[in-house]
Amino acid sequence: MRSKQAWGLGLASLASFMMALDSLVVTTALSTIRQDLTASIEALEWVVNAYSLALAVLLPTGAALGDRYGRRRVFAAGLAVFTVASAACALSPGIGALIVSRALQGAGAAMVLPLSLTLVSALFPPQERGRAMGLYLGITGLATFSGPFVGGVVAEGLAWQWIFWLNLPIGLVAILLTVLRVDESRGPGGRFDLGGVVLVSAGAFGVVWALVRGNAAGWGGAEVLGALTLGVALLVAFVFWERRAEAPMLPMRFFRLRAFATANPANFLVFASLYGTMFFLAQYFQVVHGDGPLVAGLRLMPWTATLMVCAPIAGRLADRVGERAFVAGGLLLQTLGMGWIALVAGPGTGYLELLPALIIGSAGLTMAMPAAQKAVVGAVRPHEIGQASGAFMTLRIFGGVFGVAVAVAVFASAGGYASPEEFSAGFAAGMGAVTALAFLGLLVALGMPGGRPAAVAAPPMTREREEVHE
Repeated sequence: MRSKQAWGLGLASLASFMMALDSLVVTTALSTIRQDLTASIEALEWVVNAYSLALAVLLPTGAALGDRYGRRRVFAAGLAVFTVASAACALSPGIGALIVSRALQGAGAAMVLPLSLTLVSALFPPQERGRAMGLYLGITGLATFSGPFVGGVVAEGLAWQWIFWLNLPIGLVAILLTVLRVDESRGPGGRFDLGGVVLVSAGAFGVVWALVRGNAAGWGGAEVLGALTLGVALLVAFVFWERRAEAPMLPMRFFRLRAFATANPANFLVFASLYGTMFFLAQYFQVVHGDGPLVAGLRLMPWTATLMVCAPIAGRLADRVGERAFVAGGLLLQTLGMGWIALVAGPGTGYLELLPALIIGSAGLTMAMPAAQKAVVGAVRPHEIGQASGAFMTLRIFGGVFGVAVAVAVFASAGGYASPEEFSAGFAAGMGAVTALAFLGLLVALGMPGGRPAAVAAPPMTREREEVHE
C-alpha cells in the first residue's frame, strides 16, 4: 500500500469510526441524560433519532457537494461541523439544545460519510478495492458494535458529556491531517443539481419521519401516513427530475446496472437486520439476565472481535471470488444465526446458548458488507463513485431506521417490559422479524452478477452525457 493510499484509508476510516460511534454510543447513557436534563421518554427518543434523521436526509446532498466543490474540502468541512456540534452537545443546558446539537452532528456526518467511502474507492483500483473496503469496514464496524459498551463505560466512569468531548481532539487532528495528506478531487459535471437535492432531501425526510414516528404516533395515523405518502411522492418526482436533469446528482442509468440495482437493496436489508438486532440485544441482557450496561456491552464484544478479524479477510477474498457469493453467503449466515436466537431465546436461556448464534450472524454480516460496497462502487466509472457512494450510504442508513422500526413494531405486538418473560416473548418475535429481513436480503443478493469481479463497468453514454462529464 502506497503512503497516499494508507493516509487516505486511515483518515477515511477514522472519520467513519467517529460518525458510526456517535450513532449508538448515546444509547447506554440515556438514563443518566434523562436525570440530568429532566427529559421525557419522547425527548430521549429524539436524542437518538435526530442524529439518524439528519444523517439519512442529507447524505445525498453531502455527496453532491463533494463532487461539486471538492471532496477533500467538503470532507474537512463536515469534520469541522461534526466537531463543533459535539462540543455543543456536551455544553447543552437542556434537552432541547441537545436534540438540536445532535441534528447538527448528523448534518456534519452526512458531509463526511459518503465522501469517506468515495476517497477510499478512488484511491484503490478495482482489483484492490475489496481489501481496502474490508479494512475500512472493520474499523467502522468496531464503532457500530462497541458503541453501547463505550457509552456505558463513559457514562458510569466519567459523565455523559464526555461521550461528546472525546470527539474534539480526534476531530481536530483528523481535519489537520486531511488538509495535509489528502489530494483534492471532484466528481463529474460543474453544475449543482439544486432541484434534485431539494426533492430527495424533502422526500427522504418524509419517509424517515414516518419510520421514526410510526410506533409512537401509530402506523395508521394521519401524521405517519401523510408523511409517508408525501415522502414517496417527492421521491418519485426526484426520479423524474433526475431523468431530465442535465447534470443529475444520481443518474437513473445506474439502476440499469445489475450490480448497482441488486447490491444496494441487499445491503439495505443487511443493515436493517443489523440494527434491528442491535437495538434489542443489549436490552435483552439487561432486562432478562439482569446485567448492567457494562456487562451487557461485554457480552456483545464477540460481534466486535468477529468483525475485526473477518472484515479484511472477506474483503480480500471478494477481490478474487466475486461479490455475490459473499453477500448471499453472509446473509444466509445472518439468517441462520438470528433464526437460532429467535427459537431459543427465553428467560432461562444462558449466554453460552446464544454465543454461537452471535458469532455466526456477525461473521455473515462481515462477509456481506464489504462485498456489497465493492459491487456498488465497482459498477460505475471512477469519476462517478461519489454519486454511487451517496446512494449507497443513504440506503444503508434507511435500512437501519427501517430495521429498528420493524423490530420494535413486532416486539410491541408480542411482548413488553413488564417482566423478563414478557420481554423474552417480544424479543423472540423481534428476532424472527430480523431473520425474515436477512432472508429477504439473501433472495435479493442471489440476483447479483456472479463470477469473478471485472474491471469497472462503463455503461453506454449519449453524446450529451459525454459533454456533461467533459
